[in-house]
Amino acid sequence: MSVIQRHNTRIAGTGPAAMVFAHGFGCDQNMWRFVAPAFEGGFRTILFDYIGAGGSDLSAYKPHRYASLDGYADDVVELCRALGVQRGVFVGHSVSAMIGVLVSKMAPELFDSIVMVCPSPRYIDDADYEGGFSKAQIDELLDFLDSNHMGWSQAMAPVIMGNPDRPELSEELSNSFCRTDPEIAKRFARTTFLSDNRADLADVKARCLIIQCAEDVIAPQTVGDYVHRKLPDSELALIDATGHCPNLSAPEATIAAIKTFLRGR
Repeated sequence: MSVIQRHNTRIAGTGPAAMVFAHGFGCDQNMWRFVAPAFEGGFRTILFDYIGAGGSDLSAYKPHRYASLDGYADDVVELCRALGVQRGVFVGHSVSAMIGVLVSKMAPELFDSIVMVCPSPRYIDDADYEGGFSKAQIDELLDFLDSNHMGWSQAMAPVIMGNPDRPELSEELSNSFCRTDPEIAKRFARTTFLSDNRADLADVKARCLIIQCAEDVIAPQTVGDYVHRKLPDSELALIDATGHCPNLSAPEATIAAIKTFLRGR
């Protein structure tokens, strides 16, 4: 099976440059269905599932490879090279924003622009850094997931999604979590919530956009401000949205922020 098939890759659009959409923890490429079509007129849009998610080849999942975000970044590099991506746009949601940072260090020729939707380089508070969670809170979250994947999914989806007046959004996210193999979900959660990519930000050469929601308990505004300060060439777009998944809850605002940013390409 080719790398393109392994990642359940879907390509649309006719533009000269590629625009690669990368999903977050517990999700798959379907989370971009309200955003990606808006760019098909100007880009070759590429959607894929990380190994272990969505329609990817689960037999290709290797725990040691995906014990760090580098394994996921290696996959993105391999996939993009197979597709001939050069100087494209990488759009990463949540943990994928930091995977995009790692990709830009490994293969800077692939992307000259990176869009980070609700990024966080570290979720745990540290000295003068406010990540949004204490170490004890993250340990409790991971212990809950280890002991009760289904219960964790149902409890955390509304917290992550926000928008309590739109319960269908939380239900979709919960269903997405529940479709993920529990063992893979547990490992990806540890890889995600225990990662620390703060030192990697200064090495990014690509032009970056940080999309920050006005209210996001997973990646609060202090985190977006931090990422903006540490990236050498970045813009911060604060959108009027609640929750950690504006690609689902506020796609129009997300699209508008990206289009404004891309006009400067």
